[in-house]
Amino acid sequence: MAPMSTMTNKALVLLLLALLPLGTLGSRSGPSAHHGHAGHGPKHSSSPSSPTPASPAPAASPTAAALVRSTCNSTTYYDLCVFALGADPSSTTADVRGLSSIAVSAAAINASGGAATAAALANGTAAASNAQAAPATADATVQALLRTCAAKYGQARDALSAARESIAAQDYDFANVHVSAAAEYPQVCKALFRRQRPGQYPAELAAREEALRQLCSVANDIIALLSNSIS
Repeated sequence: MAPMSTMTNKALVLLLLALLPLGTLGSRSGPSAHHGHAGHGPKHSSSPSSPTPASPAPAASPTAAALVRSTCNSTTYYDLCVFALGADPSSTTADVRGLSSIAVSAAAINASGGAATAAALANGTAAASNAQAAPATADATVQALLRTCAAKYGQARDALSAARESIAAQDYDFANVHVSAAAEYPQVCKALFRRQRPGQYPAELAAREEALRQLCSVANDIIALLSNSIS
């Protein structure tokens, strides 16, 4: 397993819990037209009609869970792989090709979040978690760099969209190229900060970059399984 500079795989899984949108993680329970939950209020509710309790999402079958585990065993980041695939309910019925598409989608969610984070920082609207953020974003050069970062994460997201199309077409070589490109785009952002504003690379983007790199690694490892299965 490739070493990490400051985070273990388990720490990265916790990081992804914070980075992935709540709607993605909450999709485990299945779609619902109501935001409330039946049974939490008093039985003599004053509402005209009680909502029908949502049916629980079907649990993953032992076969499906075994496929996720065996597939993730072929990746560099097992814990991350299991988390990313398990966050999508469709993994309970997916084959390996479907799992590869889910992994690519997880990376795309991260890339979209990276683009939004960089844009918000550039516009000075991101919530600062430390005192250094405000003066850094006030720098016009830093703002320009952050806009470049937003564009690079957008390119990563587009590359991952193209990768999903290649997977659907069973063109796994091109899928690998697109995913690899997606992992590299944010590195341009980091390199520009190192050259022009050393020490001011935002921690939020550093976390996004590392998570995206590992998610892309997982996706490419699963794509490699598909390539090997037809070679």
